[in-house]
Amino acid sequence: MSQNLIAALQNPSLYPHEVDGFQVIETHISWVILTGQYAYKLKKPVNFGFLDFTDLNQRQYFCNEELRLNKRLTEGLYLDVLPITGTPDAPVIGGNGVVIEYALKMLQFPQSQLLSTLQANGELTAAHIDEMAQQIAHFHIQAPHVPLEHYQGTPVAVMEPVRQNFDQIRPFLTDKADLQQLDALQAWAESSFIRLEPLLKQRKAEGFIRECHGDIHLGNATLIDGKVVIFDCIEFNEPFRFTDVYGDVGFLAMDLEDRGLKCLARRFVSQYLELTGDYQGLELLNFYKAYRALVRAKVSLFSMPADATGVQRAATLRQYRNYANLAESYSTIPSRFLAITHGVSAVGKSSVAMRLVEALGAIRLRSDVIRKQLFGEQQPENAVGEGIYSTDASETTYKKMHELAATVLRAGFPVIIDATYLKREQRDAAASVAESTGVPYLIIDCDAPDAVIEGWLAHRQAQGTDPSDATLDVVHAQRASREPLGADEVQRSKRIETNNSKSLDTLIEDIRQRLPGL
Repeated sequence: MSQNLIAALQNPSLYPHEVDGFQVIETHISWVILTGQYAYKLKKPVNFGFLDFTDLNQRQYFCNEELRLNKRLTEGLYLDVLPITGTPDAPVIGGNGVVIEYALKMLQFPQSQLLSTLQANGELTAAHIDEMAQQIAHFHIQAPHVPLEHYQGTPVAVMEPVRQNFDQIRPFLTDKADLQQLDALQAWAESSFIRLEPLLKQRKAEGFIRECHGDIHLGNATLIDGKVVIFDCIEFNEPFRFTDVYGDVGFLAMDLEDRGLKCLARRFVSQYLELTGDYQGLELLNFYKAYRALVRAKVSLFSMPADATGVQRAATLRQYRNYANLAESYSTIPSRFLAITHGVSAVGKSSVAMRLVEALGAIRLRSDVIRKQLFGEQQPENAVGEGIYSTDASETTYKKMHELAATVLRAGFPVIIDATYLKREQRDAAASVAESTGVPYLIIDCDAPDAVIEGWLAHRQAQGTDPSDATLDVVHAQRASREPLGADEVQRSKRIETNNSKSLDTLIEDIRQRLPGL
C-alpha cells in the first residue's frame, strides 16, 4: 500500500505550488519526496525495536515531534505536518475526510550543499566546522535538562547500548582476529565504565544529560544561504536523544575522524570547549567516540543481505573493520604534554595554539576567553591594567587556566595554554601543573617583527571578532613590563617566529619526535 501511495503522490496536480519534477529518497525508515521547492517526508510503517512506526497515530506523533525538535536548530526549514486523505491510489494532501497518512513538509535544499557532499568534493572548510561548534555549543547550553529522576543518563542506562553493540555484532563475525579485537574492545569498554562511573553519576547529578540532537554528523548538516544548518535529529527514540552532551560531541568528532579529518575533529572539540567550558566531562569523549564508531560498525553488518555474495560480504567486512579499528584507536594510551605560549598580544599565539590543536590533538585554553567567562566584558572607562585586566583579575584567570589544564591532562589530553605569560610567577605556576601531572612541559616563545604585530593587531580590530581587547598601547606596556625567560626556562622553551610557517612546522615535528604517540 505504501509504495502505491508514494507513486501516486508523484502527481504535480496534488500540490498547491509549482513542481519542478519528482525525486524520491528512500531510507530504511522513511521516504522523502522532492518536488523542487519543497520536500515531503513520510514515515514507513516499520518496527525495528528501537522505533515503531506501525501505527498511524504513532506516525502522526513522531511527525509532530520531528517538526518540534528540529525547529530548535533550524529556522524555516521544517514547516508543517500535513494529513493525507483519500486513498493510496488517489491521495489528497491536506484534504478533509479519513486520514490515511501524514507528511512532514520541509523546505527543499540542494543535496550538493550537504556538508558530507562538500567534504567529498574537498570543499569543507575550517569555518564550516567552527560554525558547527558554535551552533552545537549554544544548542547544548539551552537544551532542556533531562529530569534527575529520569532513567536516561544514569550509568546503567549509558552502558546498556554499549553492551548491546557487542552482543549484536558478535554473531556476524567468524574470523578469529575480528573476534579477538571485539573481545579486547569489550574489555576496554567495561574497564572504562568502571573508571568513569563516578563521573557519569556526577554528570547526571549536575544536569549534563539533556535533550540533545542524537545524530550529528556531516550528512545531517547543510548550507542554506551560506550558513550551516544542522537538521534531522532523533525524534523516534528518547534514549537516543536524552544523553550526555558529549554523546553529540563524540558523534561528530568520530564522523570527522572516520572521513580522515582528524585535524578538523580536534579543532571542533577544542572550539566547542572554549564556548561551553565543559572541560570536566572531557574524560568521556573517547568513550563516546568508541561507542559511536561501533554503532556504525554494527549498522554496516546489519546492512549486509542475508544472501550476500562473497564480494558483498568482503566489502561489508572491510567497512566493519574500518569502524572497529577506529574504535580501537580510542582505547590507546595517549601522549600528553603541557605547552604554554609566551609573548605579547597580537604576536600570533592563538594561531600557534590552534596549530597544536589540529596537528597534535591538544586542547587549547585561551586566557582571553576564560577571562571574559569569569569577569564579563572589559568596560570602556577602564584603562590599561584595570577592570578585567587588573592584577587580581589576571591572577584569578591564570589560576583558573591552570586548574582546567590539570583537569584536561588527567582526562588524557595534551594542553596548550594560549596566554602572554609575561611574568615568571605565571610560568612557574604552569610548570608546577606539568610536574604534578607528570607530563612534559614546553614554553613556546613567540616573536614577530613589530610591523607584523601592528598589522595583525589592526586586522583583528577591524574584524571585531577576536576575544582579545589588546591595543597597540597594551602591546607597548607589555613589552615594558615583561619578565624575560630565565636560563632554566630557556632550556625548556622553543623560540619561533610566528610569521614564518616553517618555524612552527619545525616545532610540531620536534614535539612529535619527542612524543611519538601523538
